[in-house]
Amino acid sequence: MKITYKLMLPLVLFFATMQAFAQTDSVPSGEKVKKGFSFGGVPVVAYNTDVGFKYGALVNLYHYGDGSRYPNYDHSLYLEWSRTTKGSGINQLIYETQTLIPKTRMIVEASYLTEIALDFYGFNGYQAYFNPDFSTTGADDYISRIYYKHSRNLLRLKADFQGNIKTEKTRWLAGFEHYGTEVSTVDIAKLNEDKAPADQLPPVPTLYDKYVGWGVIPVDQKDGGNVNIFKVGFVYDTRPTEANPDKGLWDEVILMSAPSFAGNDNAYNRLAVMHRHYITIPGVPNRLTFAYRLAYQATLSGEMPFYMLPYVIDTKQTRDGLGGGNNLRGIMRNRVVGNDFAFGNAELRWIPFKTVVLGQNFYIGLNAFADAGIITKPYDFEKAGIPTEELHYFEHLDEKPHIGYGAGVRFAINNNFIIAVDYGMAADKQDGSSGLYIALNYIF
Repeated sequence: MKITYKLMLPLVLFFATMQAFAQTDSVPSGEKVKKGFSFGGVPVVAYNTDVGFKYGALVNLYHYGDGSRYPNYDHSLYLEWSRTTKGSGINQLIYETQTLIPKTRMIVEASYLTEIALDFYGFNGYQAYFNPDFSTTGADDYISRIYYKHSRNLLRLKADFQGNIKTEKTRWLAGFEHYGTEVSTVDIAKLNEDKAPADQLPPVPTLYDKYVGWGVIPVDQKDGGNVNIFKVGFVYDTRPTEANPDKGLWDEVILMSAPSFAGNDNAYNRLAVMHRHYITIPGVPNRLTFAYRLAYQATLSGEMPFYMLPYVIDTKQTRDGLGGGNNLRGIMRNRVVGNDFAFGNAELRWIPFKTVVLGQNFYIGLNAFADAGIITKPYDFEKAGIPTEELHYFEHLDEKPHIGYGAGVRFAINNNFIIAVDYGMAADKQDGSSGLYIALNYIF
């Protein structure tokens, strides 16, 4: 089982979520209308054999104004600082506002993410062979625990704006993103520090090292690079609330361009389309909802560098993918990487318990889900340098849907600060076995 988590002890939110300078008014439903400021915070605690002990904290500050828009907020500020004892880290600030500029939404992000051992399984889904024994200590085919890893440092800067087209339901989108990416092989010497000889990683090539040596990853891309992206698009949004809507549509079409005049070595244009639908189960409003998401991303022209392939772009937040807790739960992170891809999620969401605790609206939610993704156009790479005896690793199976399924629980304060716990299982062992994910918010 793969465990991907940031947060431990979800019940800490009872103590860590507090109200500051806020007023409340009673409403007929029994909830409180929030005004002014409120914030939630939890410690970040985790452990991994190779990257070490993870520690830090995250805080999400909300401002509800006069409460007329509750449970939607006027401003949100998300801050996270976390480190591992072996060098990985998250430094992230995300500011979102819907009122600072009249009739305009704005999301600004500044993130510096360091990962000493980031998942890397090759390209094009099932065409890339995965053998769990290669990274399982004691297995007959064991190579290294970090065989399917490489190192990445990422500076991401983002500014997105959405403005109303007649009404708030239809909006234009314009934005800019900068990705400063540094890629390298894993620093085995650092990971071996303070380890007994029997626990040390062997000095052998990783899959990333082999790809570089064979020319699968071009020499001019192996160390990363800078990418500047301009975005324009259209959003149609009929959700009555945003954190966990029980009805409505949320659709978007985004055109992305990384032109050569903006300093991009690899110029390309890309399309992202996403459809989300929230359906109230008749007779159970605000309690039982069926929600699904369908998404498609494709390169329209040019060629993306390999280190830009594993991203899912939408108007809320750019995520790594496909695979992992943000899109294909139960499937290994970055398992499904190709030029064009499609994916979908279906969830049945139930809120069996709601109350008010210390003046804060609180609910517990349960959800069952199924996720699926597929490469629709493979990433084209040079095969001339691949040894003949290794070619079968690149032509293993025909691509088909990667499927994960499972269930989860949510703990929510004031409808917006939501601790999410999901457990997903992969339907095919080529995608891994299972994963436990503890993070914030519903995934869509």
